[in-house]
Amino acid sequence: MPATGTEPPRNEREAIAVAANAIRNRLPPTWDLGIQDPPRGDRGYDAEFRLYAPNRLVIVLLVETKNVVRAHDVYRLADQLTAATSRQPGSSGMLVARYLSASTRRRLEEAGISYVDATGNMLLRADEAAVFISANGADTDPWRGPGRPRGTLQGEPAAKVVRALLDFQRAWKIRHLIDTADVATGSAYRVLEFLEQEALIAREGSGVTVPNWVALLRRWSEDYQFLHTNKITRWIAPRGLPAFLDVVSSSEVSGYAVTGSIAAAEWESYAPPRSAMIYAQDPEGAAAAWGLRATDTRANVLIAAPAYPVLLARSDVAPRGIRMASAAQVATDLINGPGRAPSEAKELLEWMEKHEQSWRRL
Repeated sequence: MPATGTEPPRNEREAIAVAANAIRNRLPPTWDLGIQDPPRGDRGYDAEFRLYAPNRLVIVLLVETKNVVRAHDVYRLADQLTAATSRQPGSSGMLVARYLSASTRRRLEEAGISYVDATGNMLLRADEAAVFISANGADTDPWRGPGRPRGTLQGEPAAKVVRALLDFQRAWKIRHLIDTADVATGSAYRVLEFLEQEALIAREGSGVTVPNWVALLRRWSEDYQFLHTNKITRWIAPRGLPAFLDVVSSSEVSGYAVTGSIAAAEWESYAPPRSAMIYAQDPEGAAAAWGLRATDTRANVLIAAPAYPVLLARSDVAPRGIRMASAAQVATDLINGPGRAPSEAKELLEWMEKHEQSWRRL
């Protein structure tokens, strides 16, 4: 629930007070928090939070307040707060805002900046004093008006653009990107505008580049998820996965691609897979050809009817004769996959970072 009820902070002072109260509510009873104005003439921040510990330790947080913060604002704010804290050795920077999106919070954390928003999202980290406080608030801005739809990477145009940006390692002319992604011009520009706001692409003249493909992939995984975006059918391979994969490799089924743990093992093996995740244009027909049995429980094969054809794009046949989804698609599917899939995603992403030339096309 938002920390201010149904109304957002109306000004800087209210935002600071909301943030201070949120921190106080999570401090041990023997701690206290005070608020001070910055020294006269110092415009590098808006307030000082001073946390008083029982052992007389004082933790100083230099607070900058903003109404709206986008991911691409983080680097500038980090430079601003770093300059401010350098004038006060031992202090740390903190950002206070009405609402901070998940991608913005992640970038703040990477930059080493603490934050609090008025919905209750919080990360307070003071490494020198071994202080760490974290809390979750809203996942979406509760005060965004109906005339201002929240930007997302949901839908087929976003999937097409993101997959092209991930699958190819190049500086893109926008017209070439539109043609490669096979997406309408207006839709492409809307996706690119959102990606630029999130600092996931960089403009270079008349084109764009991807400065951090891992960040782009993770951001897309927030809005596209294998289990929720696609229609999933559940099956049992009665003779187990190894025998099932032998059947897949020798079958004449087309229009499919294996993703998840089995596909990831082609690049970076994590542990013996416990289930199979597969895209198939005709799930029931593929399941029949592969000898699967439908089930509502204890499924070891999940077959998704792909919501968009691009999910099958740039798949390839592995040496053992099984068609695998692209590495970027596999990693995205694992991030929000069942069981230990998120851990497998981490391992695969580390491999992909070290072997970028092996899976990204020129």
